[in-house]
Amino acid sequence: MDEKTLIAACKQEDRKAQQMLFERYSPVMLGVCRRYLKREEDAEDVLVEAFYKVLTNINQFRDMGSFEGWIRRIVVNEALMFLRRTHALQHAQELNPQIDAGENATIEEEISARELLSFLEQLPTGYRTIFNLYILEGMKHREIAELLGISINTSKSQLILAKQRLQEILIRQRYPLQ
Repeated sequence: MDEKTLIAACKQEDRKAQQMLFERYSPVMLGVCRRYLKREEDAEDVLVEAFYKVLTNINQFRDMGSFEGWIRRIVVNEALMFLRRTHALQHAQELNPQIDAGENATIEEEISARELLSFLEQLPTGYRTIFNLYILEGMKHREIAELLGISINTSKSQLILAKQRLQEILIRQRYPLQ
């Protein structure tokens, strides 16, 4: 079934279509959840909550832009709400302006998606969240600050610290950096 037909059937509350939608998009969206949440159980819980919202609000999708992008936005928002509820973002701090952000390092060898996910899991929650929102979701620091209720400088600081920590992790894993 093509995407438009699937969406139309879901808008009519067709249970088989809803199941197909979940089966089609849940593997990718679980990966999105895993980028934000360390525990597999938490990621699965957030995924279920997100798809509940997708299916109950599917009439709000207006065929403008990507349907997968619309789902992704809901999944990311659910993950962030989970982090807020569990107070995982309360320890975000601003970086002292005198600390140098360093150069952007490149990896000479390719890193698999699974390895990258395991490296991201090693980051503190605040670092990982900002990294995901800025680098992987393409949000600006102003948007992140508003979304998380932090200052723009805190968002920038957390990103710098996340990059530094990832660099340390890569060095420990013996990935040569330039």
